[in-house]
Amino acid sequence: MPEIKPNEVYTTEESRVLLKISNSTIKRMLKSGLLRANKVGKQYRILGHELLRLVSPEIEEKAVDVYQKIKTTAREKTKNW
Repeated sequence: MPEIKPNEVYTTEESRVLLKISNSTIKRMLKSGLLRANKVGKQYRILGHELLRLVSPEIEEKAVDVYQKIKTTAREKTKNW
């Protein structure tokens, strides 16, 4: 299995192969913002650390924790509106 290098720049095709997902899935992930990328001309370029963020359970867990804290704070501040 090829190694994903954090500082490497990947095309959507390379990313698709590394993640073992279909072309439509990677397009959907880019459109929804689940996978962040930069557009160069008419093509997307994806940094390796974005691919690692996507597949790393620890990072995903941290993101969920931050989201829950923000959600709780927002509820508390808007409760008396």
